[in-house]
Formats: sequence, structure tokens, C-alpha cells
Amino acid sequence: MRQASITRNTKETKITLTLNLDGEGKAQISTGIGFFDHMLNSFARHGFFDLALRVEGDLDVDTHHTIEDTGIVLGKAIKEAVGEKKGIVRYGSVILPMDEALLLCSLDLSGRPYLVYDLNLTREFVGDLETEMIREFFYAVSYGAEMNLHLKQLSGTNNHHIIEGGFKAFAKALDKAVSLDSRISGVLSTKGSL
Repeated sequence: MRQASITRNTKETKITLTLNLDGEGKAQISTGIGFFDHMLNSFARHGFFDLALRVEGDLDVDTHHTIEDTGIVLGKAIKEAVGEKKGIVRYGSVILPMDEALLLCSLDLSGRPYLVYDLNLTREFVGDLETEMIREFFYAVSYGAEMNLHLKQLSGTNNHHIIEGGFKAFAKALDKAVSLDSRISGVLSTKGSL
């Protein structure tokens, strides 16, 4: 089973995370931020990843450290769980609808981190989550996992739908990228490594 367990403790957050890439979509998540928990549950369910996550963050300050540090740890867990990347498809793309919102996510587990983020969020908060933190989360994931990640809003006006569609699209694209293909010998790269 391709899985990773990571513990990260700082003065701002205490995080324990276990990720199984070959799971069933089961999640046990507690970050102290209700809407963020909902998004991470959607990520696990729609990507068929088993995800156990407990975060104790300095929410008396704001949500920034909790969300960013969770992204860092999730990214590192993805990188560790996928291992040497032998036999994986490497690329994943999906266009996902959620009511009026249409989201595109495309990613490459290239070993080269980069984020292109294009969500037009018009509210400061959705539930108890600061919408500006969505970009920070995906930035942290992309760098922790060393993946090239593009997340683009093609249409949509409801901020909840846009964000949730983005998390689900990311889950589906990642599920494709980490899937195994028997035609691939070693890694899918002319360099011989990723």
C-alpha cells in the first residue's frame, strides 16, 4: 500500500496526518475549521484516498498557520506515499462541474513545484474559512509534493461551489496521476527520474 504518516510540530501547529493513496475515500479529519474539514473530506472521498488528519493550530490568531501547515504536510505525504514514482501515470487532468461552477485541475508529479491558481472568489469568508487561504493551501501542497499544479475556474458565481469544485477536481486529477499503468517501465520520463 502506498501510504505515508507524517507528524509536524511547531509553535503554531501540531499536525498528525496519515494518507493512503490506494484507499476507499475514508476520512477522519479535525482541523478546527469546519469548512476546511468539509473540503478535505471531499478531497479524500472523491480521490479514493484514506486520510486521517488531526490539527491543533493557533486559531486564536487566525486560520493561516493551520491551513498552510496542513498543505505542507499533505504535500509531503503525497510525495512520500508515491515513492519513486515507478509505473505511475504522472499526469492528471479533470474538468469538474459543481452546479453553475466549472473547475479545471491539471497536475504533473514532475518533481518541479509550481502553482498556477485562477479562482475568482468574491467573499472574504465561506463559513469559517478565509477565502484567501485557498491559494495558500494549494501553494503549500504543490511545493510539499513537488508537483506542477494548475487550478482554474472556467465559470461560476457561488464561492462555496467554486472552492468545493476546486478541491474535488484536485482529488480526481491526483487520483489519475498516481494511478499505475502496466505499460510504464520505470518512470514516465526521458530523463529516467522524476
